[in-house]
Amino acid sequence: MVLVPTSVTELQQRAQALAGLTLGQLAAQLQLPVPANLQKDKGWVGQLLEQALGASAGAKALPDFPQLGVELKTLPIDRHGKPLESTYVCVAALTGVAGLHWQQSWVCQKLRHVLWVPILAERTIPLAERMIATPFLWQPDAAQQQALQQDWEELMEQITLGGIDNIRGSQGKILQLRPKAANSKALTDAIGAQGEPIKTLPRGFYLKASFTAALLARQFQLG
Repeated sequence: MVLVPTSVTELQQRAQALAGLTLGQLAAQLQLPVPANLQKDKGWVGQLLEQALGASAGAKALPDFPQLGVELKTLPIDRHGKPLESTYVCVAALTGVAGLHWQQSWVCQKLRHVLWVPILAERTIPLAERMIATPFLWQPDAAQQQALQQDWEELMEQITLGGIDNIRGSQGKILQLRPKAANSKALTDAIGAQGEPIKTLPRGFYLKASFTAALLARQFQLG
């Protein structure tokens, strides 16, 4: 059982000690089996790192390291250091959101302080052989915070005004809203165009890959 880190510095040191390990090596250290692939175990990589680093939030609506206010995000990258996909932030509330402010939002709280763990995860590399790159801590600067807030406010306004079905993944500079469901039968409540209750696919907030690519480029001076 890995103890909960008591400071951000301790968490950072622990995370950086994982750089260069494969997921198979880390799983072996923790005596955990490695699934054949991630089709049925989508969250396995994140759970492995949570366990290795002593995250304690579990399924609660808190940052992964609640006592430190730090969220853990894995970031699959290719051999050139470019993200392979957008990054899931959290589920989006589709009802009862009128009057909700950015600072109170789950997105804002999740992204206040993030430990990014890049993982070399090209599709051709077997899961156990995928390698952990150098983790780093990030907090949004004023410009990033403003862009995130603006995207969130515009998307939430559309949800509140019944425009959920018109929102496209191309919207937003940094943040996008996309369906998040295991299958098309998993419907949730939302507001329709006339203000009526409707059923729709659950949605999630994601950080666009272009944004995380810029974070990586700045962090590691990538060309």
